[in-house]
Amino acid sequence: MQWTVSRPFVPPALLDLVDRGRLRRAALRYAEHGWAVTPGARLVGHRFTCGRPGCPIMAGHPALESWEDSASADPAQVRAWWRHRPHSVLLATGRLFDVLEVPAALGLRVLGTARLHTGVLGVERADARGPVAVTAAGRWMFLVRAGVPLRAELEHRLDVVRHGTGSWVPAAPSRMSEGPVRWAVPPEQAQWWLPDAEVVQNLLVDALGTLPERHVTVPRQLSTTRRST
Repeated sequence: MQWTVSRPFVPPALLDLVDRGRLRRAALRYAEHGWAVTPGARLVGHRFTCGRPGCPIMAGHPALESWEDSASADPAQVRAWWRHRPHSVLLATGRLFDVLEVPAALGLRVLGTARLHTGVLGVERADARGPVAVTAAGRWMFLVRAGVPLRAELEHRLDVVRHGTGSWVPAAPSRMSEGPVRWAVPPEQAQWWLPDAEVVQNLLVDALGTLPERHVTVPRQLSTTRRST
């Protein structure tokens, strides 16, 4: 005899309400610490929809056409954006922080090295441990202080992307095509500390010398968004 367990039917409207509340709380938490957010298109089936009539973009993208000008850390504005729709949560880069986006093999090596340095040298001298987000597609995103260009050793690589002014990255608990974004190092664990970009870039360059080339080369189009200019 086989037993089957049927799942209770949950109205789509209720699911939207739950998702909207969860995403709004996350967006407000980021905004409370001065991180500018902007609503993103939500995943519906196999494509993203932003609610703008005739929008042809199927991949993840901001829901607002003028998102660069309107991205905000104002709680009232954030509540208004998420009042009716379960938007993805996007973080605007190039303001308080840039984001260094790298493949998983490189990200794991750098995170492990940063933790080791902190244990040996202490937090004051090893300040590379900041918030780190991970996508289900295997891209690691290190949040660092804004304004520092990529080192020459990183600039030429197809698998390393710096998100600065004019760019954005998805933040947990947003869902991308491959799955949800999560924090490998949550901002709370890092006490919302943003490390110097030079320190993290130095660790990235050092880690590149320890990994076979085949593990760190991916097409540029696998990036979560475009390179900042």
